[in-house]
Amino acid sequence: MEKLLFIVLVITEIVFAAWTIKKKTSKKKWSISRTAANAAELLVYLIMLILPGIDFSFRFKGLFILLVIRILISVIVFAVSRKNEKSKKSSRIVLGTVFGIIMIALSMIPAFIFRDYTGRPVSGPYSVAQSRAILIDETRLEENENDGSFREVPVYFFYPECIDELDEESLPLVMFSHGAFGYYESNASTYLELASNGYIVVSIEHPYHSLFTKDTTGKTITVDPEFFAGAMDAGSKSEAEVYGITSGWMEIREADMNFALDTIIHSAETGELGDEWFLTEDSEDAFTKILSGIDTDNIGLMGHSLGGATAVTVGRREDVSAVIDFDGTMLGEEIGYENGNIIVNPEPYNTPILCFDSESHHADRVLAEETGYVYSNNVIMDNAAEGYSVYFEETAHMNFTDLPLFSPFLAKNLGMGDRDPEECIDKINSITLQFFDRYLKGIGDFEIDGKY
Repeated sequence: MEKLLFIVLVITEIVFAAWTIKKKTSKKKWSISRTAANAAELLVYLIMLILPGIDFSFRFKGLFILLVIRILISVIVFAVSRKNEKSKKSSRIVLGTVFGIIMIALSMIPAFIFRDYTGRPVSGPYSVAQSRAILIDETRLEENENDGSFREVPVYFFYPECIDELDEESLPLVMFSHGAFGYYESNASTYLELASNGYIVVSIEHPYHSLFTKDTTGKTITVDPEFFAGAMDAGSKSEAEVYGITSGWMEIREADMNFALDTIIHSAETGELGDEWFLTEDSEDAFTKILSGIDTDNIGLMGHSLGGATAVTVGRREDVSAVIDFDGTMLGEEIGYENGNIIVNPEPYNTPILCFDSESHHADRVLAEETGYVYSNNVIMDNAAEGYSVYFEETAHMNFTDLPLFSPFLAKNLGMGDRDPEECIDKINSITLQFFDRYLKGIGDFEIDGKY
């Protein structure tokens, strides 16, 4: 529908230009007609709001603002030129039309890039509420700042809205870590599915690794250019160089997750919100209820890409009961590089673990087995007491997030397969729920096929 809206607006611009050139209108009459044309374009947009795919979200907000501003400008031009009877030059009309079309196109970029995505249906009986806080780790300085500030870890909670009314004494906690350039909502459909079924889900952000986030001052923190460049150039570096870079990334991410986990567990068990918690005054009561509802004996971790690697290594903790890796190479399990080879942690992996793979990632794992290449995922899954691997045919890396649903354009450029994205994420979420039900709630058995 956004294409239809764009075409209608472009046709309006062209028709207006052709009509005014043919009539050889004066500047005064042109400004009147321009105001009418701008008003007509705004009216077209407002009428098309009744159609599916056209709305007043951020996707079209820029267009709305542009159309309103153009009306105001044309009114001002009329006020200035109301006595000007000179003919409007054709060249200026053409240039104005071209500029107008360009401005409309630019204002509609979000509508072309992003879909009208409102989430996936959930299977659970509970409505889901959300709350946000920032945890301040006073044991670590923020390496990306030079003002002596401490490392901050934003945390986003998804939980049953009626958490203080549930019959159960407490609910399992599941913590999620996003991938490189990701952000806390990258797998929102998964959080909502779990929360609707009686889980408390916490999505943590890794500042300077996430696309953007906010700190305690309200400042927007964007991805670190050095981290971005390192991730994009990894394919051109030697294995030793890559290990030297990624081990630093994993150290930061693992410290973030361990700190968030320790802080939340401590507050849940003591009922105290310490100095680590940065909250708005009106959210303290909400967090008291949330934290009191956490079952600290049943904790799950999950993550996508680098976040999956983070979850796997932190998942070695004795207080973690289950781990899910969404298409992540287990970089945290690479503990050294010697004699031209990566050294992978050889210790048994005792936490039940589920590993989702894209088709290409699965092929890499198979090739590593056939050639004898020491690949961290294969080593860990071979050493897992309870390990499950599943790959999805016709998928790529971003199919294990909500991005293909929210922005197919971006997902295709970052890696999306031909699999139907809605069917794919729904199946992933269903398996995720089944896995955590088994290992965090003790409900049913867990059996899956090797591929879907």
